[in-house]
Amino acid sequence: MKNIITITAVLLMVFLQAQTHRFIYELQYKLDSTETRHEKLNMILDITPIEVKFYGKDLATTDSLNKKFGMSSSYTDMTGQVVKRKINSFDNENFINIKNGYYSFKTTDKINWTISNETKKVENYTLQKATTKFGGRSWTAWFCKDIPFNEGPFKLRGLPGLIFELSDAKKNFLYSLVKSRELTETYSTSDFLESNFGNKAISISEKQKQKLIMEFYNDPFAFERNNFSKSNNDLRININGKEIHNVDELNTQTKSMQEVIRKYNNPIEIDKAVHYPIY
Repeated sequence: MKNIITITAVLLMVFLQAQTHRFIYELQYKLDSTETRHEKLNMILDITPIEVKFYGKDLATTDSLNKKFGMSSSYTDMTGQVVKRKINSFDNENFINIKNGYYSFKTTDKINWTISNETKKVENYTLQKATTKFGGRSWTAWFCKDIPFNEGPFKLRGLPGLIFELSDAKKNFLYSLVKSRELTETYSTSDFLESNFGNKAISISEKQKQKLIMEFYNDPFAFERNNFSKSNNDLRININGKEIHNVDELNTQTKSMQEVIRKYNNPIEIDKAVHYPIY
Protein backbone atom coordinates (compact mmCIF):
# COMPACT_ATOMS: atom_id res chain seq x y z
CA MET A 1 0.00 0.00 0.00
CA LYS A 2 1.46 3.34 -1.03
CA ASN A 3 0.67 7.05 -1.08
CA ILE A 4 -2.25 6.80 1.37
CA ILE A 5 -2.69 10.12 3.13
CA THR A 6 -2.17 9.94 6.88
CA ILE A 7 -5.34 11.31 8.42
CA THR A 8 -4.97 13.54 11.46
CA ALA A 9 -7.89 14.78 13.53
CA VAL A 10 -7.99 18.08 11.62
CA LEU A 11 -7.77 16.42 8.21
CA LEU A 12 -10.49 13.95 9.16
CA MET A 13 -12.85 16.84 9.91
CA VAL A 14 -12.20 18.33 6.46
CA PHE A 15 -12.55 14.88 4.94
CA LEU A 16 -16.02 14.38 6.37
CA GLN A 17 -17.17 17.76 5.03
CA ALA A 18 -16.04 17.12 1.44
CA GLN A 19 -18.70 16.57 -1.21
CA THR A 20 -16.98 13.59 -2.87
CA HIS A 21 -14.65 11.26 -0.98
CA ARG A 22 -12.56 9.48 -3.61
CA PHE A 23 -10.63 6.29 -2.97
CA ILE A 24 -8.47 4.76 -5.68
CA TYR A 25 -7.76 1.03 -5.64
CA GLU A 26 -5.26 -0.91 -7.68
CA LEU A 27 -7.08 -3.92 -9.11
CA GLN A 28 -5.16 -7.00 -10.20
CA TYR A 29 -7.40 -9.47 -12.01
CA LYS A 30 -7.29 -12.50 -14.28
CA LEU A 31 -9.21 -12.50 -17.53
CA ASP A 32 -8.64 -16.26 -17.67
CA SER A 33 -8.66 -18.09 -14.33
CA THR A 34 -6.14 -20.66 -15.62
CA GLU A 35 -3.46 -18.06 -16.25
CA THR A 36 -0.89 -16.95 -13.69
CA ARG A 37 -0.55 -13.37 -14.97
CA HIS A 38 -2.77 -10.57 -13.68
CA GLU A 39 -3.99 -7.54 -15.58
CA LYS A 40 -3.80 -4.25 -13.67
CA LEU A 41 -6.22 -1.33 -13.51
CA ASN A 42 -6.96 1.54 -11.17
CA MET A 43 -10.55 1.66 -9.94
CA ILE A 44 -12.35 4.61 -8.34
CA LEU A 45 -14.71 4.48 -5.38
CA ASP A 46 -16.59 7.79 -5.07
CA ILE A 47 -18.68 8.40 -1.94
CA THR A 48 -21.02 11.40 -1.79
CA PRO A 49 -23.64 12.32 0.82
CA ILE A 50 -26.32 10.50 -1.21
CA GLU A 51 -24.70 7.80 -3.33
CA VAL A 52 -21.70 5.57 -4.00
CA LYS A 53 -20.12 4.79 -7.38
CA PHE A 54 -17.42 2.32 -8.41
CA TYR A 55 -15.83 2.43 -11.86
CA GLY A 56 -12.56 2.28 -13.76
CA LYS A 57 -10.27 5.31 -13.61
CA ASP A 58 -9.79 5.10 -17.40
CA LEU A 59 -13.47 5.99 -17.86
CA ALA A 60 -12.98 9.23 -15.90
CA THR A 61 -9.67 9.99 -17.68
CA THR A 62 -11.21 9.62 -21.14
CA ASP A 63 -14.13 11.84 -20.15
CA SER A 64 -11.77 14.49 -18.76
CA LEU A 65 -9.66 14.53 -21.95
CA ASN A 66 -12.79 14.79 -24.09
CA LYS A 67 -13.96 17.84 -22.18
CA LYS A 68 -10.53 19.49 -22.03
CA PHE A 69 -9.63 19.09 -25.69
CA GLY A 70 -13.07 18.89 -27.30
CA MET A 71 -12.57 15.25 -28.23
CA SER A 72 -15.26 12.61 -28.78
CA SER A 73 -13.38 9.40 -28.07
CA SER A 74 -14.93 6.65 -25.95
CA TYR A 75 -13.66 3.92 -23.67
CA THR A 76 -15.23 0.51 -23.15
CA ASP A 77 -15.03 -0.92 -19.63
CA MET A 78 -14.24 -4.63 -19.73
CA THR A 79 -14.21 -5.38 -16.00
CA GLY A 80 -17.99 -5.65 -15.51
CA GLN A 81 -17.59 -3.66 -12.29
CA VAL A 82 -19.34 -0.36 -13.01
CA VAL A 83 -21.97 0.14 -10.30
CA LYS A 84 -23.73 2.82 -8.31
CA ARG A 85 -26.06 2.74 -5.30
CA LYS A 86 -27.63 4.95 -2.68
CA ILE A 87 -25.53 5.55 0.41
CA ASN A 88 -25.83 2.71 2.97
CA SER A 89 -27.68 0.48 0.52
CA PHE A 90 -27.11 -2.99 -0.91
CA ASP A 91 -29.30 -2.20 -3.94
CA ASN A 92 -26.99 -1.70 -6.93
CA GLU A 93 -27.47 -0.37 -10.42
CA ASN A 94 -25.04 -2.17 -12.72
CA PHE A 95 -23.76 -0.85 -16.06
CA ILE A 96 -22.46 -3.01 -18.90
CA ASN A 97 -21.40 -2.80 -22.55
CA ILE A 98 -22.70 -5.58 -24.79
CA LYS A 99 -21.53 -5.31 -28.40
CA ASN A 100 -22.51 -1.76 -29.42
CA GLY A 101 -25.13 -1.25 -26.72
CA TYR A 102 -24.90 0.20 -23.21
CA TYR A 103 -27.25 -1.17 -20.57
CA SER A 104 -28.10 -0.98 -16.87
CA PHE A 105 -29.81 -3.50 -14.61
CA LYS A 106 -30.61 -3.56 -10.89
CA THR A 107 -29.58 -6.12 -8.29
CA THR A 108 -29.82 -6.49 -4.52
CA ASP A 109 -26.51 -7.76 -3.17
CA LYS A 110 -26.64 -8.28 0.58
CA ILE A 111 -23.22 -9.10 2.03
CA ASN A 112 -23.01 -11.10 5.28
CA TRP A 113 -19.58 -10.72 6.87
CA THR A 114 -17.79 -12.74 9.54
CA ILE A 115 -15.50 -10.33 11.42
CA SER A 116 -12.33 -11.78 12.92
CA ASN A 117 -10.34 -10.49 15.87
CA GLU A 118 -7.22 -10.70 13.70
CA THR A 119 -5.59 -7.35 12.95
CA LYS A 120 -2.48 -6.06 11.22
CA LYS A 121 -0.69 -2.74 10.88
CA VAL A 122 -0.24 -1.16 7.46
CA GLU A 123 1.67 2.13 7.64
CA ASN A 124 -0.16 4.05 10.39
CA TYR A 125 -3.42 2.13 10.09
CA THR A 126 -4.77 -0.79 12.04
CA LEU A 127 -6.71 -3.12 9.75
CA GLN A 128 -9.09 -5.83 10.85
CA LYS A 129 -9.89 -9.02 8.97
CA ALA A 130 -13.32 -10.08 7.74
CA THR A 131 -14.53 -12.85 5.42
CA THR A 132 -17.62 -13.49 3.34
CA LYS A 133 -18.98 -15.46 0.40
CA PHE A 134 -20.36 -13.46 -2.49
CA GLY A 135 -20.83 -14.04 -6.21
CA GLY A 136 -19.68 -17.64 -5.97
CA ARG A 137 -16.31 -16.65 -4.46
CA SER A 138 -14.87 -16.61 -0.96
CA TRP A 139 -13.52 -13.18 -0.01
CA THR A 140 -11.12 -11.82 2.60
CA ALA A 141 -11.21 -8.12 3.43
CA TRP A 142 -9.04 -5.94 5.64
CA PHE A 143 -10.93 -2.87 6.80
CA CYS A 144 -10.11 0.19 8.90
CA LYS A 145 -12.50 1.36 11.61
CA ASP A 146 -10.79 4.77 11.67
CA ILE A 147 -12.17 5.62 8.20
CA PRO A 148 -15.91 6.01 8.86
CA PHE A 149 -17.33 4.58 5.62
CA ASN A 150 -18.79 1.08 5.43
CA GLU A 151 -17.87 0.81 1.76
CA GLY A 152 -15.35 -1.04 -0.40
CA PRO A 153 -14.58 -2.16 -3.95
CA PHE A 154 -17.41 -3.15 -6.28
CA LYS A 155 -20.37 -4.43 -4.21
CA LEU A 156 -18.33 -5.58 -1.22
CA ARG A 157 -19.56 -3.29 1.55
CA GLY A 158 -21.24 -3.32 4.96
CA LEU A 159 -18.25 -3.49 7.30
CA PRO A 160 -17.77 -0.96 10.16
CA GLY A 161 -15.04 0.88 8.27
CA LEU A 162 -13.52 1.31 4.83
CA ILE A 163 -12.06 -1.76 3.10
CA PHE A 164 -8.34 -1.25 2.39
CA GLU A 165 -7.54 -4.67 0.95
CA LEU A 166 -9.79 -7.26 -0.68
CA SER A 167 -9.10 -10.57 -2.42
CA ASP A 168 -10.86 -13.78 -3.33
CA ALA A 169 -9.52 -17.14 -2.17
CA LYS A 170 -8.19 -18.11 -5.61
CA LYS A 171 -6.50 -14.71 -6.12
CA ASN A 172 -8.43 -13.93 -9.29
CA PHE A 173 -9.27 -10.44 -8.00
CA LEU A 174 -7.07 -8.41 -5.66
CA TYR A 175 -7.75 -4.83 -4.60
CA SER A 176 -5.40 -2.54 -2.69
CA LEU A 177 -6.20 1.02 -1.61
CA VAL A 178 -3.43 3.25 -2.98
CA LYS A 179 -4.69 6.81 -2.72
CA SER A 180 -7.46 9.02 -1.35
CA ARG A 181 -8.69 12.50 -2.26
CA GLU A 182 -11.36 14.90 -1.07
CA LEU A 183 -13.25 16.76 -3.80
CA THR A 184 -15.06 19.93 -2.79
CA GLU A 185 -17.90 19.29 -5.26
CA THR A 186 -20.00 16.30 -6.21
CA TYR A 187 -18.18 14.69 -9.13
CA SER A 188 -20.45 14.21 -12.14
CA THR A 189 -20.29 10.88 -13.99
CA SER A 190 -23.30 11.52 -16.23
CA ASP A 191 -21.27 11.46 -19.45
CA PHE A 192 -19.49 8.14 -18.93
CA LEU A 193 -21.25 6.09 -16.24
CA GLU A 194 -24.98 6.73 -16.48
CA SER A 195 -24.33 7.06 -20.21
CA ASN A 196 -21.43 5.75 -22.26
CA PHE A 197 -19.99 8.77 -24.08
CA GLY A 198 -23.26 9.74 -25.72
CA ASN A 199 -25.19 6.47 -25.40
CA LYS A 200 -27.56 6.58 -22.45
CA ALA A 201 -27.85 3.29 -20.58
CA ILE A 202 -30.92 1.26 -21.54
CA SER A 203 -32.62 -0.31 -18.53
CA ILE A 204 -32.99 -4.10 -18.77
CA SER A 205 -33.44 -7.07 -16.43
CA GLU A 206 -30.75 -9.60 -15.57
CA LYS A 207 -32.59 -12.15 -17.70
CA GLN A 208 -32.52 -9.78 -20.66
CA LYS A 209 -28.82 -9.18 -20.04
CA GLN A 210 -28.10 -12.90 -20.26
CA LYS A 211 -30.11 -13.10 -23.49
CA LEU A 212 -28.17 -10.22 -25.07
CA ILE A 213 -24.85 -11.78 -24.07
CA MET A 214 -25.86 -15.09 -25.64
CA GLU A 215 -27.02 -13.35 -28.82
CA PHE A 216 -23.65 -11.67 -29.09
CA TYR A 217 -21.84 -14.96 -28.52
CA ASN A 218 -23.94 -16.80 -31.11
CA ASP A 219 -23.13 -14.21 -33.77
CA PRO A 220 -20.57 -11.60 -32.64
CA PHE A 221 -20.40 -10.20 -36.19
CA ALA A 222 -24.14 -10.04 -36.85
CA PHE A 223 -23.90 -6.48 -38.21
CA GLU A 224 -21.16 -7.45 -40.66
CA ARG A 225 -23.05 -10.60 -41.64
CA ASN A 226 -26.13 -8.55 -42.42
CA ASN A 227 -24.09 -6.26 -44.67
CA PHE A 228 -22.72 -9.28 -46.52
CA SER A 229 -26.25 -10.54 -47.06
CA LYS A 230 -27.42 -7.19 -48.45
CA SER A 231 -24.45 -6.91 -50.81
CA ASN A 232 -24.53 -10.55 -52.00
CA ASN A 233 -20.99 -11.03 -50.64
CA ASP A 234 -19.68 -8.17 -52.81
CA LEU A 235 -18.16 -6.39 -49.82
CA ARG A 236 -14.84 -6.10 -47.97
CA ILE A 237 -14.81 -5.60 -44.23
CA ASN A 238 -12.01 -5.45 -41.67
CA ILE A 239 -12.16 -7.45 -38.45
CA ASN A 240 -9.27 -7.15 -36.00
CA GLY A 241 -6.93 -6.04 -38.78
CA LYS A 242 -7.93 -8.86 -41.14
CA GLU A 243 -9.80 -8.19 -44.38
CA ILE A 244 -12.82 -10.46 -44.77
CA HIS A 245 -13.98 -11.23 -48.31
CA ASN A 246 -16.87 -13.69 -47.93
CA VAL A 247 -19.24 -15.38 -45.50
CA ASP A 248 -17.00 -18.45 -45.08
CA GLU A 249 -14.16 -16.25 -43.83
CA LEU A 250 -16.63 -14.47 -41.57
CA ASN A 251 -17.74 -17.82 -40.11
CA THR A 252 -14.10 -18.63 -39.36
CA GLN A 253 -13.70 -15.31 -37.55
CA THR A 254 -16.92 -16.02 -35.65
CA LYS A 255 -15.57 -19.33 -34.31
CA SER A 256 -12.30 -17.63 -33.33
CA MET A 257 -14.18 -14.92 -31.46
CA GLN A 258 -16.31 -17.52 -29.67
CA GLU A 259 -13.13 -19.27 -28.51
CA VAL A 260 -11.86 -15.97 -27.09
CA ILE A 261 -15.17 -15.32 -25.30
CA ARG A 262 -15.10 -18.79 -23.71
CA LYS A 263 -11.46 -18.42 -22.68
CA TYR A 264 -11.92 -15.05 -20.97
CA ASN A 265 -15.08 -15.99 -19.12
CA ASN A 266 -14.00 -15.15 -15.57
CA PRO A 267 -16.44 -12.55 -14.21
CA ILE A 268 -16.13 -11.34 -10.64
CA GLU A 269 -19.57 -12.84 -9.87
CA ILE A 270 -18.64 -16.31 -11.11
CA ASP A 271 -22.01 -17.75 -10.07
CA LYS A 272 -23.57 -15.59 -12.80
CA ALA A 273 -21.09 -16.62 -15.51
CA VAL A 274 -22.67 -17.51 -18.84
CA HIS A 275 -22.19 -21.16 -19.80
CA TYR A 276 -21.27 -20.87 -23.45
CA PRO A 277 -21.90 -23.86 -25.75
CA ILE A 278 -19.29 -25.08 -28.22
CA TYR A 279 -20.70 -25.30 -31.73
